[in-house]
Amino acid sequence: MPLSTIRLMHYVRDVSLLKRFYQKHFFDLVEEILDEWVVLDTGQIELALHRIGMPWRNQPLNRSSSNLKMVFTVKSGLPELRTSLLSAGVVMGYLKPYDGFP
Repeated sequence: MPLSTIRLMHYVRDVSLLKRFYQKHFFDLVEEILDEWVVLDTGQIELALHRIGMPWRNQPLNRSSSNLKMVFTVKSGLPELRTSLLSAGVVMGYLKPYDGFP
């Protein structure tokens, strides 16, 4: 039975903060339940941001504990996109080159 991915759901603490970031820089809004749920159109699949459950909302924040890594196709040059995001105040690390990849 062939399957296709239609939506990636990410549980987050601050739906509104991430919605503003992704909508400002990358994606269009599809649907929203204020401060609880957002769906963004990424092109191939939808990105859903879902507020974490009550038992975890007041837990200490550990910014290095996420193992989620999202990979996107960049239509313009990656260095130019990085410069644009840095100019907009987005905190980013350096670009990592990999042999065999432009």
